[in-house]
Amino acid sequence: MNWLSLFELTGRKALVTGASRGIGRLIAEALASAGADVAIAARSRASLAQTAAGIEAAGRRAVAVEIDVSDAARCRAGVAEAAAALGGLDILVNNAGIEQVCPSLDVEEELWDRILDTNLKGAFFCAQAAARAMKAANHGGAIVNLCSLTSEVGVPTAVPYGASKSGLLGMTRALAAEWAPLGIRVNAIAPGYFRTDMTDVFYADEDWQKAMLGKIPQARFGELGDLAGAAIFLASPASAYVTGQCLPVDGGYLASI
Repeated sequence: MNWLSLFELTGRKALVTGASRGIGRLIAEALASAGADVAIAARSRASLAQTAAGIEAAGRRAVAVEIDVSDAARCRAGVAEAAAALGGLDILVNNAGIEQVCPSLDVEEELWDRILDTNLKGAFFCAQAAARAMKAANHGGAIVNLCSLTSEVGVPTAVPYGASKSGLLGMTRALAAEWAPLGIRVNAIAPGYFRTDMTDVFYADEDWQKAMLGKIPQARFGELGDLAGAAIFLASPASAYVTGQCLPVDGGYLASI
């Protein structure tokens, strides 16, 4: 058998949320490079143009969908639109997320709700809608949630974010157990320290960079391409017997603490 064929996604239909930039864009293009047609979602369809171009450059079809994941009804409508446009749905990557550094004594209800609604509630309702489509088609599927190191460790000034990502890890495990009989696998990736628009505030501090590099065994920050293999693996038949797991891509950070 050609074992490399297990990583192929030819003929698969995928939806990636928060795909206009950063990690979401990278994952969408990685899935396309493995053969998938990809629906890409963000709050603005116009912001998805570059991601769509990258998918099409890989010879695959790109469909842009507007989804505000903080709204459950829009999650359901957006997933349904993606499935209809692609002719089905085999893969969902819940990547959309936000963060705002704030001392916990200063966190207001609006900030708490905004982060939890986007990072946790949105992921659940997108997963629910995707699972309904997968169940109706009776062919199973793969859901990949973007967790975080804060799913496992406490980070000061990131309490709402950490709560949302810890909840997302718990959700991943619970849905994996519940949906396994449907042939739907639910896993997660926990990126370590990657420089993106959302995390740029940390990297502006050179002392922080030096201190953090001292805690990472590989002594470097992640590059977006480091996430491509993990995403393809968890979305593909190569991980057919893997569900309910969270794969850290962190240069050894969690293993060393």
